[in-house]
Amino acid sequence: MISREDALRLLKQHLKNDKLVKHCLAVGAIMRAVAKELGEDEKLWELVGLLHDIDYELVGKDLSKHGLVSAELLKDKLPEDALLAIKAHNELTGVKADSRLALALRASDHASGLIIATALVMPHKKLEEVKPESLLRKFKQKDFARSIKRERILSCEKMGIPLDKFLSIALKALQDIHRDLGL
Repeated sequence: MISREDALRLLKQHLKNDKLVKHCLAVGAIMRAVAKELGEDEKLWELVGLLHDIDYELVGKDLSKHGLVSAELLKDKLPEDALLAIKAHNELTGVKADSRLALALRASDHASGLIIATALVMPHKKLEEVKPESLLRKFKQKDFARSIKRERILSCEKMGIPLDKFLSIALKALQDIHRDLGL
């Protein structure tokens, strides 16, 4: 399995957009925290989060390939269950998210967007200003961060983590890496 340092190098080799790199860092941090909560492999789960969008710039507008190309790029670097989770995080691939790892990736991917969007509407645009209650309110506001798919975040409940607890775990994970995210 690839090391975190090699994963970061690979990520930066394939993604030139700094916002995409930060998104991957955020999802990796959330995945690590969720793995810890569930007693899963924290290193593996973080790597899945870090590398899930590695193909985003390669596939361009053909999002039906997004996740499939990532899995191909990573086939000798991650185990099969990780590759399946990466494929399944994009519904357009037709791969079902039926493992805890895949469900966690779907939930973490969109939770990162909700948390960052919430931070950006705070007075100082800082993650430290975001409270779990704010996230729950923003989650319920359908006109806030419309591209965030709430049903994907709710995948957390299929893993046995209630929404409020999941959002608290995810928020803490991002607050812990706020310097890396510039928030």
